[in-house]
Amino acid sequence: MSTTALKLVPMIDFVIEYYSHEGYADLHTLNLMNNYAKFLRMPLSLDMFVPVDRSGNVLKEPKNFESWKSLAHNQVIDEDADYAEQNEYKIYQKAKGKCLFGDFHVAYNGFSVIRIVAFYNHSVELSFNKTENAFQGFNNVESLIHFDEIFLTKIALKKIGLKV
Repeated sequence: MSTTALKLVPMIDFVIEYYSHEGYADLHTLNLMNNYAKFLRMPLSLDMFVPVDRSGNVLKEPKNFESWKSLAHNQVIDEDADYAEQNEYKIYQKAKGKCLFGDFHVAYNGFSVIRIVAFYNHSVELSFNKTENAFQGFNNVESLIHFDEIFLTKIALKKIGLKV
């Protein structure tokens, strides 16, 4: 699969792109198409874009997080660790590891609205209504195809079934 697999694309483009490289449909290919279709239908949530805590509140990146993360013993995420026993770095790292779309940051976090923007293109902007717990104007992953560039993380690719 080419580098376009790293970007959110319409289902038709996904199928054409995959078949142009594979050339045949086997059970794995059909499963992959099914996974991508289900992925496109997933309802949007804030934790798909930015790290959030268990209550859905946006987490701020801890000080010196990149330095902390670069240490080999901090690169392993313990999925079984008790939440209360984890420090802010581990909690943030685990939450960031669940994001399906890469390189988003919070541009505004108000009383009722959170505005997130893509680092790579500031015209890729979404508003999340805290009261309704929903994005304004976007309801599922497929609705994001409106944007030319939404990049998928490794966890999203794994969810679809693509090799990372």
